[in-house]
Amino acid sequence: MAMPISCSAFSRAALALALVACGMPAFAQDSANQIVSNQPAGEVVLIPNRVIYPGETIELAALKQVTLIPGKHRPDAVATRSEELQGKIAKRTLLPGRYIPSAAVREAWLVEQGAAVQVFFVAGGLTITATAVTLQPGSAGDFIKVRNSDSGKILSGTVMADGTIQVGAS
Repeated sequence: MAMPISCSAFSRAALALALVACGMPAFAQDSANQIVSNQPAGEVVLIPNRVIYPGETIELAALKQVTLIPGKHRPDAVATRSEELQGKIAKRTLLPGRYIPSAAVREAWLVEQGAAVQVFFVAGGLTITATAVTLQPGSAGDFIKVRNSDSGKILSGTVMADGTIQVGAS
C-alpha cells in the first residue's frame, strides 16, 4: 500500500522540480551596487533583466551585469560574456535573475527552411553547382538537408558563411 506523502516533503519536491525546470537563480548583486569589502571580488555574469522569449534575438539592453556574492560560484555551461549572447537567439524562455545556460541560446539562422540556395560539390579541380531548396534551417557550419530543384534528390551538406551549401560525395 502506498504511503501518503507529507505536505513538507511534497513542497520540497515541488521546489526542487521548479528549480530544475526554470533554471537556478543567480545569487548575485548588481555590479553598480557592489559593496566594498575585504573579501575577494566575485565572478561577473550576465543575466536577463526581463523575460526573453524563445525565438527572440538577445540584445545587450535585455541583459544585466551582476557580480556573484563572494563564496558563490557559477554553474558550469552558463553564458557569462556579452560575446556569447549578443545577437544569439533564445531557444527557450529566459527568466529575469536566472543564469543563461549555453544550451539555451543558438546562432541566428543563416538559411531558413524552404529557401532557395546554391549547392556546391568540389572534388579536386571539379566543381558542380546546382540550385536546391533547404529542408531545414541552419547556421554557418551546420549540417543540413536540401532537395535538388532539378532532380528532387535529397542531399546533405554544410552551410557555409556566405549562405551556400557544400555537399560531399555520397
